[in-house]
Amino acid sequence: MESKQFQKPSAAFIGASWATLFIGVCAYNIGLWNANMLLNEKGYYFTVLMFGLFAAISVQKAVRDQLEGIPVTNLYYGLAWFATILCLVLMTVGLWNANLTLSEKGFYAMSFILSIFAAIAVQKNTRDSRIAGDKNGEEQAAINH
Repeated sequence: MESKQFQKPSAAFIGASWATLFIGVCAYNIGLWNANMLLNEKGYYFTVLMFGLFAAISVQKAVRDQLEGIPVTNLYYGLAWFATILCLVLMTVGLWNANLTLSEKGFYAMSFILSIFAAIAVQKNTRDSRIAGDKNGEEQAAINH
């Protein structure tokens, strides 16, 4: 019987992922707080960020589930991708039409993308850590019995 160890992501990568998510979301929200925009504009950009974080995590989970043989309905898979693309389009259109300087538009775009990427990395690390713990625990129990 071949024993395969499932490795958890390193503590450094987990920490970097969480720090990046925190920095991206905080920077984006501090920028919104200090922006010279109407409250409804700030609400729009905040909602697009939250929607984007959820949508990106949903895509990552659906893709990962499929790779691991966990059933994912085509409807959920399609909606997850649609939501992710929609939030990117909403952010692009919002920034394109915003009365902001190019540096402000760039700031929001970069902190948005940083946050989305970091959310995917955090979700991946969480899942990898759990799987590694579950699989290694099962194999250790099988060896001990």
